[in-house]
Amino acid sequence: MEFTKVSSFITYYETVRDITNKVISVIPEDKMNWSYYPGKFSIADLLRHIAAIERNLFAEVIQGKPSRYAGCGSELADSYVEIVNYFQEMHEQSMRIFSSLTDADLGRKITTLNGREVSISNFLRALVIHETHHRGALIIYLNLLGTSTPPVLGLTEEQVVQLSKSTL
Repeated sequence: MEFTKVSSFITYYETVRDITNKVISVIPEDKMNWSYYPGKFSIADLLRHIAAIERNLFAEVIQGKPSRYAGCGSELADSYVEIVNYFQEMHEQSMRIFSSLTDADLGRKITTLNGREVSISNFLRALVIHETHHRGALIIYLNLLGTSTPPVLGLTEEQVVQLSKSTL
């Protein structure tokens, strides 16, 4: 998917974020620092990572600035409330920057951290993929904890099977 209109990207990305927010809403407060394996991201790390990458890498680079991403440690936000607030604040800041783009800017080339030259449109597509990837990991973490997660596309697999049976 290549975005040709900033408004289309904004609408699409806000839909992606709404789904992520639904997943965040079911995180047990006492499991925020849980990780499936020592040394791997905790739930809190995943949230801080999504937020920090969005704001400090993607939003900076599309402005022609260097990445300011410096990790996703607890120094960014530590408690459950602080982490959720940080997540929301980084998104709001990023969306103000993304909204300042013009449709013509989407075709402008930028240089990524690894030296590749890509259009802003393709770079923003990578942002969506990044969030979706980490949201999937978050869902797996929550499933390992026995926490029910909301369906990502509106229906559970069981509902799809049931509805499919009724159309056969």
